[in-house]
Amino acid sequence: MKKINKIKIKLNGKFVKIQDKSTLLSLIKKLKVPINKIAIELNQTIINKKSLGKIKIRKNDKIELVHFIGGG
Repeated sequence: MKKINKIKIKLNGKFVKIQDKSTLLSLIKKLKVPINKIAIELNQTIINKKSLGKIKIRKNDKIELVHFIGGG
């Protein structure tokens, strides 16, 4: 049986463990977050949504997912 390696990251201020070699896109899909309604920050850099599938998450990365909320 193949062992799945986990890494620790900080997601919205909380430490979580995710599968090693995950991409930002796979993390967002796993969290079931609507991509068109969030901004993504990786290590204090805003990420272009077109590159989500190419960016691998590394140990100790800090990810912030910010939801847009409309109102009047």
